[in-house]
Amino acid sequence: MPNSFKRYIFFLLILALQGFFSGIPARAQGRVIHITWSDEANKNISEENISKGLDFLAGELCEGRATGTRGSIEASSWIARRFSSAGLMPVGGTYFHSFTADNGKIARNVIGFFPGSPNAGRQRYVIVAANYDGYGIMGGKKYPGADSNCSGVVAMLEIAGTFARMQKMTRTYNKSIIFVALDAKRLNMGGAKALWSMVEAGELKDPQTGETVTKDKISLMVNLDQLGSSLSPLSSGRKDYLIALCGSNPGYFILLSDCNDRYGTGLELASDYYGSKDFTRMFYRNVSEQKPFLDHGVPAVMFTSGITMNNNKPADTPSTLNIPVLKKRIFLIFEWLEKV
Repeated sequence: MPNSFKRYIFFLLILALQGFFSGIPARAQGRVIHITWSDEANKNISEENISKGLDFLAGELCEGRATGTRGSIEASSWIARRFSSAGLMPVGGTYFHSFTADNGKIARNVIGFFPGSPNAGRQRYVIVAANYDGYGIMGGKKYPGADSNCSGVVAMLEIAGTFARMQKMTRTYNKSIIFVALDAKRLNMGGAKALWSMVEAGELKDPQTGETVTKDKISLMVNLDQLGSSLSPLSSGRKDYLIALCGSNPGYFILLSDCNDRYGTGLELASDYYGSKDFTRMFYRNVSEQKPFLDHGVPAVMFTSGITMNNNKPADTPSTLNIPVLKKRIFLIFEWLEKV
């Protein structure tokens, strides 16, 4: 066998091994192109889809998404369709889980279930949540809530879709993820409380195995709350930043920092709320959706880009958000969730 032919065979073998261990090989114009899992994930998260999602949720049809209104029904139905199109499973035969909010109106959480991979040792669950309700229309003015919290919902949907896409491409996961769009945050965090009540009552069940998702099987609750703005930067003034409140679990932040470096997102990260212990404690422990879980001993992480001057005002529109930075935040949170 000529030496040149041996070298050619050796070269093809190296390429094949690289593709096996590091990513997925694809062919274009006669060349072998090396594509990693992270490349595929990043490609799946689309700025166009992010913008379309924000425009819909903050748009006229959803009317600001006040709990119990027609706009809220439109928003929750759209979220359920997105769950379905991504291949997420309903829980208990439906994506919708209703409860009575503090204003006496019927609210509904939307739950989509992403099953861990078969034979991958899946014995735990992670909950990823974002509230979708807003203030609706008051005094004849619409409060679109694009940042608060359409951005968190769209981020959750992009993450859910990316997990489903990666699993179809043979990526394996040793945990199942329960994605929840929460209603009635503005009404005493009704959606988060209703979700926890489902856990306590044994009503949250794995739709694939039929097993009850008990407290001891929930390894983490992740809350995505306002992720789209660059209007409240950290002390450096950079626009590309992310705040991750992890409480007494610094390992989660260390992993986030590692992913930030490894995957080149290069975001400026903060583990507290603008350096304030009091505000950090308030947002982490008292006024955010992770509270019912923390109160019952379930670890939680909250991701946010901070409150802005547009919060709870008609000025909170999609045009005020930083879509390229939001995509980076979504990609980083996805990579972190993969490994957490």
